[in-house]
Amino acid sequence: MVIRELSSIAPPRRFLNLLARIDPLPTIVGPALPSEPPDPQVLGRPGVRAAAPGVVRIVGTACGLGVAGSGWIAGPGVVVTAAHVVAGEDDTRVRPPSGGSFPAQAIAFDPHNDVAVLRVPGLRGRGLRLAEPRSGAGMAILGYPENGPFDAKPGRVGTTRSVFTQDAYGRPTFRMVTSFSGKVRPGNSGGPVVDATGAVQATVFAAPLRGGGGFGVPSSIVRRDLAGARGRVSTGPCAR
Repeated sequence: MVIRELSSIAPPRRFLNLLARIDPLPTIVGPALPSEPPDPQVLGRPGVRAAAPGVVRIVGTACGLGVAGSGWIAGPGVVVTAAHVVAGEDDTRVRPPSGGSFPAQAIAFDPHNDVAVLRVPGLRGRGLRLAEPRSGAGMAILGYPENGPFDAKPGRVGTTRSVFTQDAYGRPTFRMVTSFSGKVRPGNSGGPVVDATGAVQATVFAAPLRGGGGFGVPSSIVRRDLAGARGRVSTGPCAR
């Protein structure tokens, strides 16, 4: 009865989108999180503030449900996000903080490491640079958690190592993962973890099974996926 009444008010597709307007943030087992607490002062560093305009919102529809996550500009018309954010989509759009909405096509889709590279014609903005994760470094988690406004939270980089965990589809695998402390919520997936200079040390893709903190794809893997990006590729089936 309730569903019938709601369907009479809004089309089923729109109603379903409202039910799932955030990314299906995976929870996994990964490297140990750093014991040293985050440093809130990192959020005031010029490099972190300068990186904010390069962080974008990613929206689309997969299997009839709306998905919203985060991403970051890697170069002219090129955006990096998490593979599970765009998996199964053919209507992905990128929304920069400056306004507007741009159609995007995947030019690299790496479900093993949970990375996607998007071509976004017409998107402007300074690309963020990559840096290798440095254990103990203060950093900021940037993105659009819960499909809300831009948000920045302090954190600290942990360790980077190969662990037995899951890929973008929840399948067991060995992969390289970077841990970090700080607050991660659904919608942060695909967003950057930047150091005090504004360089991306990891790209968010998951949270731990218990407690705070998160896990990211180390920059060496993201750099490899960017280098291998060519023409349009499939984003596979829906994730989770």
